[in-house]
Amino acid sequence: MEALLSEFTFLSEQALQDKNFDPSAIEDLMKLFEIESYRAWAAMELEQPKDMEVAEDATQQPEDYLDTVMESAMDEFRRFEEELEKISRPEMNSLVETAETTSIVAENHIEVALNSASASVKPAWKGLASGKVHPS
Repeated sequence: MEALLSEFTFLSEQALQDKNFDPSAIEDLMKLFEIESYRAWAAMELEQPKDMEVAEDATQQPEDYLDTVMESAMDEFRRFEEELEKISRPEMNSLVETAETTSIVAENHIEVALNSASASVKPAWKGLASGKVHPS
């Protein structure tokens, strides 16, 4: 291609200086440019699969590394999750047990309060029913 450019420069200078210059010389050179362009294009198309393979090979190593790092991170996360589960399970069971005990105690207090209120109200109702009212 460089030789063609040199030839084109030479013919251009000759065309400017020689009034009897034959333009077909430049036309022939332009045909050679076209042929050389097609050759370069064909060579590029032949090289493209090789370049693609090189590019794919170049990306495979980082992809493999990324897969390894991601798998390692997921394993670490799973171990952390299991450890957190082991630590939190007894605490949760303790809290549930405390809540259940508190609920039972609260129910007992409510039952005692209701029994006390009922016991207090029964004499008042008896007094109202009999017409007698307790002085307190």
